[in-house]
Amino acid sequence: MARWETITGELREAIIRGEIAPGTTLPRETDLEERYGASRTTVRRAVEELEAEGLVEKVRRRGTVVRRSPARTRLTRSRRVYRDDIGYFFDRTAQGWRALETPTITRVPAPADVARLLGVEPGGDVTARSRIMGEPDTGEATQVAVSYLSPDAVAELPVLAEPDTGPGGIYDRMEEAGHSPLEWEEAISARMPSPEEARLLALAPGVPVLRIVRTTRTPGGRVLEVNATVLSAERFEIGYAIDRDTSATP
Repeated sequence: MARWETITGELREAIIRGEIAPGTTLPRETDLEERYGASRTTVRRAVEELEAEGLVEKVRRRGTVVRRSPARTRLTRSRRVYRDDIGYFFDRTAQGWRALETPTITRVPAPADVARLLGVEPGGDVTARSRIMGEPDTGEATQVAVSYLSPDAVAELPVLAEPDTGPGGIYDRMEEAGHSPLEWEEAISARMPSPEEARLLALAPGVPVLRIVRTTRTPGGRVLEVNATVLSAERFEIGYAIDRDTSATP
């Protein structure tokens, strides 16, 4: 193990255990050099790694400070979709979130997993509806949601490519066209954010995101839309209720 990795590990453990509290300024580089008997280059590399992991941040006139992690909100998912006057929603915690600005409609290359689900060529252009969702009272962004629409669905229902799709949104338009009842499935993964996602969600360096990919199908199995939603993995966690199968009945 490289010397800088050892230093990073010791500082990381001290931060995680709370020995170096949030808001505390780390010792100066010269002090760390003396404490660990290491060069300035080694100490600087160790601290840069802590910053990349999202544990510390540089603050003007203070130095390197241990970050205060935001309170984490649980998003409870279930095998259930809900409905209110605005339309369908998939998490009661997020029910109060609203689009913070008008959705943008663009033609973009489909990500590989989205292309596979939509049945288009990888990198092929599809219509994308992008929305920044958040708390309407504060204007704070909580998620970036992109709906990738099947070319066939857009050809059948041009309104899907309009900024305003009317009451109930795209799912009501799909069901009104005879694709009722729609069916959904989700897959959840984690990754590092793109620079644009980090900017929109105000993420500190080193903070990963949760990515929820929801596929919308007709009763016959035809994919109409793939929605990819990105949230801060530091601010949110996904929770599920666990039901007993009949085989596990006591």
